[in-house]
Amino acid sequence: MRIYEGLDNLPEIKNAVVTSGTFDGVHLGHQKILSRIREIADQVQGETVLITFWPHPRLVLYPNEHNLRLLSTFEEKSKLLRQFGLDHLVTIPFTKAFSQLTSEEFIQKVLIEKLKTKKLVIGYDHRFGKNREGGFEHLKENIDKYGFKLEEISREDIDQVGISSTKIRKALEEGRIETANEFLGRPYELNGIVIKGQQIGRSIGFPTANIHTPNDYKLIPSDGAYAVTASVRENQYEGMLNIGNRPTVDGQSKTVEVNLFGFSDNLYDERISINFIHYLRPEKKFANLEALKAQLKEDKKSAEDIFRHLNPNK
Repeated sequence: MRIYEGLDNLPEIKNAVVTSGTFDGVHLGHQKILSRIREIADQVQGETVLITFWPHPRLVLYPNEHNLRLLSTFEEKSKLLRQFGLDHLVTIPFTKAFSQLTSEEFIQKVLIEKLKTKKLVIGYDHRFGKNREGGFEHLKENIDKYGFKLEEISREDIDQVGISSTKIRKALEEGRIETANEFLGRPYELNGIVIKGQQIGRSIGFPTANIHTPNDYKLIPSDGAYAVTASVRENQYEGMLNIGNRPTVDGQSKTVEVNLFGFSDNLYDERISINFIHYLRPEKKFANLEALKAQLKEDKKSAEDIFRHLNPNK
């Protein structure tokens, strides 16, 4: 997959099969669109193109009104798109000036002049152009003059619930990690760097890696304890993770700390990738460290039971 920032240095793309959107989280609905443009491109000996925007339009248009948290950083999204076989990722810097482009200007300048689109595939609710004026119906009414073909992906449902990035964010904020994972088609991912903490966990037999997430717009799931898997130094581990203010030790700020089963080495400054598997319990204040230690033993047993159920042959 090739990545381009802006529209000025695009190569000639053969029979471009194009889709457009923020694709935050690259959830199952997005994946259906990606699969479809791949299928079409293979039929016409073409190449697939996703036009996306960075920063997220809502962060630019409503900086003081929206406390928006995203499901994926640009790096995480790029990695996922590559896995789904996308050929070209065109990232348009989203500015207030760009937001004033009408839908017709977007079609003419981007889809026709720059990409020479062979076919455009969009989701059922996709909107574009100034004030989100453009959509499938507008395109359908004017398609004869554009010179490319058009296809709409209908609403993607799981158990009668429409998938959307907004619904996934809400599920994560409410601790419904299994619902979020079902909609994503994979475990929710959090990437960060291990920093030095207070080492309280080590003193009670549960050493933890304190994770710093460098992008403040990345969504952190709700406070509580989780069963997770982790990738560090190219190795995979099972473990349990806590998000919260650590009320038992009078914590003053929110932390993300993971205990990796069977691992006790120093991980400071290492990059770590966390996959959330199961919500164990809400965060709570214990009477003392001994009571906390007893609960952590229960949490570990619960997490191990979950992993044993998921991997019965391990």
